[in-house]
Amino acid sequence: MTNGLFDTVIPWLREPVLWAPVYLFIIGFCLFNFGKKGYFIIVFLALTAGTADFISNTVIKKNVERLRPCRALDADEVIKRVHCGSGYSFTSNHAANHFAISWYLIFLLPVGRRWLRIGLAVWAFAVAFAQVYVGVHYPLDVISGALLGVCTAWFWSRIFFRFS
Repeated sequence: MTNGLFDTVIPWLREPVLWAPVYLFIIGFCLFNFGKKGYFIIVFLALTAGTADFISNTVIKKNVERLRPCRALDADEVIKRVHCGSGYSFTSNHAANHFAISWYLIFLLPVGRRWLRIGLAVWAFAVAFAQVYVGVHYPLDVISGALLGVCTAWFWSRIFFRFS
């Protein structure tokens, strides 16, 4: 799969420099809209992302040891658009972390914040799609990472609601 526009834009979806403004927006949004409760939301958000990252990287990847498509397949079978990376493929940490962050906030946001909920979901899906498009993950890697992220988000959002 190749597309001139996607080949230029999609690799940027993987770059932390692009995420920094999103993270700052999320922090500002939480503090501005929820006051002191916003600090607890941010702490639980960090726990959510940290848990998803730990489970994906330390528990799953280190035990499954699935090679990335850019390492496992012939060069003709995968178009390499970014540096391949030295780690394993299953599950995608990018997908796990971004789905954990976005769905944690989706679970916490009131139904009236539909535009923000949709934006968060689109952001997570775009980052996950980018992993497959650039050739560093198989589709199952990002689907599994996304499911891990959503489950982690659900878990920490339930704990947040219980103690807030």
